[in-house]
Amino acid sequence: MSVFADLVQKLAELLDPLFGASAAAAAIVLFTAFVRLLVHPLSRAAARGQKARAELQPKIAELRKKHGKNPERLQRAVMELHTEEKVSPLAGCLPGLFQLPAFFLLYHLFSNTTIGGRTNELLTHQLFAAPLGGRWADALTGAGGGLLGGAGVVYLGLFAIVAAVATFNYLRTKRMMAAGTPVPAGEGEQVPGLGAVTKVMPFMSFFTLVTVAVVPLAAALYVVTSTTWSAVERAALYR
Repeated sequence: MSVFADLVQKLAELLDPLFGASAAAAAIVLFTAFVRLLVHPLSRAAARGQKARAELQPKIAELRKKHGKNPERLQRAVMELHTEEKVSPLAGCLPGLFQLPAFFLLYHLFSNTTIGGRTNELLTHQLFAAPLGGRWADALTGAGGGLLGGAGVVYLGLFAIVAAVATFNYLRTKRMMAAGTPVPAGEGEQVPGLGAVTKVMPFMSFFTLVTVAVVPLAAALYVVTSTTWSAVERAALYR
């Protein structure tokens, strides 16, 4: 972790002439973009998988007619069809899973006061008036300035971005489901155990608001940047 801390610190120093006190925040945004670029091939593969799953819809409809009264047999038949056609119903989950290590790395980096036996200097950095190691609860206190204080306004801005992206994802997912197109994260009732996911899937993007509110600001910035990237990327890949 100390090596990663040094990398973030050095990148922040390089960006300091452009971003000043918010250079570390800019470094996190660039780091997030780099991670998303690394994951992009998986995202493209997931998009191809989604199109392949869409082509299976007629065959799945036939299986429903044949095994509609036997849900367990239907699920096995659908899984066998995916295996036969070499289509993974869960391929869309891989891009998100591969990003988790980067998120947790930032979470721990900005949650510890010491790194490698040294004082964690990254905690002195801010995004405008909000400390990168702070949380929304800290901003709401008197010391943090309250809801409309400097740090509070930063969080309100992040919440506004997340809400806008979540609304975009919600409307897009509803359109895809209404059109009968398999959504990127799975195939709902066609895949065992994912039926319940289909019902809540349009609302899942809004759960990001909770994450942004409870994690350190540095990790929240990663989430906001990655979520925004995902919305743009999926709109292009799944059009």
